[in-house]
Amino acid sequence: MGNNINRRKFIGTGLAAAASVSVGSAFASEISPGLTPAKRNNENPFNPRTYNAMPTRSLGRTGYKVGILSLGAQAAVETRGMEEEAERIVHRALDLGINYFDTAPSYGGGVSETNLGRVLKTRRSEVWLSSKTHDRTYDGSMRLLEESLKRLQTDHLDTWQLHNVQRKDQLDQIFAPDGAIKALEKAKNEGIVRTLGITGHYEPLVLVDALNKYQFDLILLAVNAADVHYLSFKNYLIPEAQRKGAAIVGMKVATRGRMLSTWTPPPLEEQPARLATEIPGSVTIREALNYNMSLPVSTTIIGVDNVAQIEEDVQIASRFAPLCEEEMKAIEYKTLPTVRQGLYFRRWEMGA
Repeated sequence: MGNNINRRKFIGTGLAAAASVSVGSAFASEISPGLTPAKRNNENPFNPRTYNAMPTRSLGRTGYKVGILSLGAQAAVETRGMEEEAERIVHRALDLGINYFDTAPSYGGGVSETNLGRVLKTRRSEVWLSSKTHDRTYDGSMRLLEESLKRLQTDHLDTWQLHNVQRKDQLDQIFAPDGAIKALEKAKNEGIVRTLGITGHYEPLVLVDALNKYQFDLILLAVNAADVHYLSFKNYLIPEAQRKGAAIVGMKVATRGRMLSTWTPPPLEEQPARLATEIPGSVTIREALNYNMSLPVSTTIIGVDNVAQIEEDVQIASRFAPLCEEEMKAIEYKTLPTVRQGLYFRRWEMGA
């Protein structure tokens, strides 16, 4: 890109640079003159199809109206060798009115961001774009940000997030003097990112801790119809996020299809060990999506294997009506046989 960040200037000089970062600090001289970051261009993305495609909700305090269904750029989009299908999915998602994409540098080792970038180089203004850092340090996170921007072929992110925070020791690293939070703050102060977020699947109370430590703009959390049965994010984390005013984005709706009644378990030896099960799924994709969209979330992200799946999902979103409490409980009950595969990403005790 002609307007790439100058790596040596933007990343800075490790601990010294990290220690100098604070909210409200200015580093305008460290940004390439050709860059037009989000802070200098405050217009939100706009997809003209969204409002006719599905209901919208406020994305927390950002001022952005997001469709209730969004694209998680995993599944086909993160799979090497599926570049053409990935590009078709991304174009079709935009054409159908989806206006929020979620990705990460770890998805397919950069494949997800690269596949998105080929489309976004001409359609960036149509979508709110979120990516992440899985590094817990300032230097490592800055490197990841530079690489993400290059792959995504953009000069800014709308949300930059701490990826999959699981344990207290990770929080301690993130908030250390040389921690990743300094990278997030610097990038936001410079306008390279608009908003800051945190994501997690594992342990609700650790994420509650994070929300108490820092005013994040957004939290991406794993919640589905099986959630209430074990370490519930619905019961223990979502209310705290609401109190903090953070935008809430839901994920892991169908846990890579394993919760769905259309899924038949392959032989155990063909399944990843942490996901292995002989139990078929128990809910339909309509039930799974309607359950999540009935929660107090701004939007729900979902990954797809092909264009037909994103078309089906958007159709479900277009006809969405909130479920009543009795309907929600009935779907939760149906997931009882599939709790372990529905929440494979939670903290499970060894041998449990």
